[in-house]
Order: sequence, then structure tokens, then C-alpha cells
Amino acid sequence: MFQPPIFSVDDKELMHELMLTHPFGTLISIQDGGITADHLPLVIHPELSEQGTIRAHIAKGNPLWLKRKTSMEILAIFQGPQAYITPSWYPSKKQHGKVVPTWNYAVIHAHGELNFRTDEEWLLDHLVELSNRQEDGRYKAWKVSDAPDSYIAKQLKGIVGIEIEIKKLEGQWKVSQNKNEEDRTGVQEGLKLEADQVANSMSELVREFGK
Repeated sequence: MFQPPIFSVDDKELMHELMLTHPFGTLISIQDGGITADHLPLVIHPELSEQGTIRAHIAKGNPLWLKRKTSMEILAIFQGPQAYITPSWYPSKKQHGKVVPTWNYAVIHAHGELNFRTDEEWLLDHLVELSNRQEDGRYKAWKVSDAPDSYIAKQLKGIVGIEIEIKKLEGQWKVSQNKNEEDRTGVQEGLKLEADQVANSMSELVREFGK
């Protein structure tokens, strides 16, 4: 992706954290000469390789599996907080009016080679990990073991696992770094007034990266 240096991020731990907190991603692949996108929860495992390893699962009816190749390059996209930024929040608007709308966002591109996993032990471990991460902290958290063994065994037969060792990570945090301190403060305060959780998250990113 196009990465102006001012917005580019190469902090691996920061990128892994976003991948952990925003796990629903997009897998981009080339199939039959065309571009295909699959949307699914992606589980990042920072400990499994130098750049981290992504694990996921798809239905066996997915063309990604039906038309599988021995080797396939893949792009996984993770989208973090994003928000429209109105020029009305910039104090500089009153000074000279030379401002326009923009969009703030945090996004990660993870490149790697896709490998399929079909052994049931791997699949079960993956589903337990995925469920535990999403159920953590919930009242009466659900566990895979809450369902009958025979039911889980049947579900496992309908899916296939995906494992991607990340070879290249690209991070872009476009969060008003190109604005002066007064305009960044205006953006922070404006986002807080949106009374929206995502907008509040973006407000925090503007504050953090403004340092």
C-alpha cells in the first residue's frame, strides 16, 4: 500500500496488538486469475514466528479450499479504528480557511504464504483459542467443551484450517500527525463529542501519536 513516511508504522508489537483487538480481517488471494476476498476472524500468534503467525478456518465449500494450490501467496488486512475528520474541528479554519475533510484510520497489511491444516487436533485447538479469546471477560463465558463432543466432531468435518506465517508486515496509522498541535487537539475534542466508541478510540490514537 502507499505509505507516506509520516503515517508509516514499523512497531511489530503495536501492530500485533491491533491484530489482537481487531481480529475480523480480510484475506486477499488470486484465484483463477482473479482477485478474491474472504472475510473472517483471524487469530494472531506472535510467538510462533519472527513476524507472527495467523491462524483461521474456512468452510470446506469455500473456493479457497476447493481450488487450492500447493503454494499460495496471501494478503491479510486488519482494519483498526477509523473516523471521518471534519474541517470544522480545526482552529486553523477560522484563521485562514485552508482546510479540507479527511479520514483517519489504522490499518495493517500482513503478507505471507497460506498453508492448509486438516488434522482435527489442530482444528480443535484453534477453535478453543478463538473462542476463549472472544469469550474472555464475558458473563457465563461459553467454552467449546460446553457443546456435545459428537456435535463438535461433526462441525470439525465441515471446516479446514488456515495457517499463514507472516513474511512482511506493513502498518499505517493516519491519525492527524501532519497537523499542528492546535488542530490535533481540535480533532481529539471533536471526536470525543461524537459519543461513539470507535470515535473515542481514534481520539486516543490522535493524542498518543501527537506526542
